[in-house]
Amino acid sequence: MIQVFPAETRSTMDLGWLTSRRSFSFGDYFDPENTSFGVMRVCNDDDITAGRGFGPHPHSDMEIVSIVLSGQIKHEDSLGHVAITAADGVQRMTAGTGVVHGEYNASDTEPLSLLQLWFMPAKRGLEPSFENVTYIPEAMHNALLPVVTPEGSEHAAKIHQDMSIYLSRLEAGNELTFRQGENRRIFLFVISGKLSVNNTVLGAKDTVRMEAEANVSFAAIENAHFMLIDLP
Repeated sequence: MIQVFPAETRSTMDLGWLTSRRSFSFGDYFDPENTSFGVMRVCNDDDITAGRGFGPHPHSDMEIVSIVLSGQIKHEDSLGHVAITAADGVQRMTAGTGVVHGEYNASDTEPLSLLQLWFMPAKRGLEPSFENVTYIPEAMHNALLPVVTPEGSEHAAKIHQDMSIYLSRLEAGNELTFRQGENRRIFLFVISGKLSVNNTVLGAKDTVRMEAEANVSFAAIENAHFMLIDLP
């Protein structure tokens, strides 16, 4: 089963310093039919102006992943972590038993664009933790590059859930195939470009939710940058 959600169907919040396009119920946007997809709770496509951001606020029992698309994000938390992540970087925070953090555009002159993703952990009450990793961007050219996995690695953040996040830059005319395990879900986000997914054409910022699709084929109609999340 494939459900396509065109970019324009997402809820958009514009605060001047923040433009947030939300794929699921979040903040002042609530749709009882659109609160989650498996363990996935949030996919916010955010643009933050220079020198602005989210002040200190609490979280618990959530795996929070930030994927920087352009600019730089600064993270500070009550555990003492301070980190700046640029494009080609990923932050993962395990909120666990509770943590307070803030996120800011680290630049006073340049805008920040990122994807913020929230997932339910496999187990509640984990010890809070934070991780900042950089992946090799060349490795996602015409390939699916894992940047978040249950095991983690030098270039992939470790998440406390049976799921993985992949990034790809597929050049026009090239194809890829992803084999989906039984009883799994896939969430797909087209960051830029134009892509055919199992013969369904998608444009920039479109999203797809898939279940029970044994094989997922990707063909780039134009150069395409996209994210694939393999979920339980």
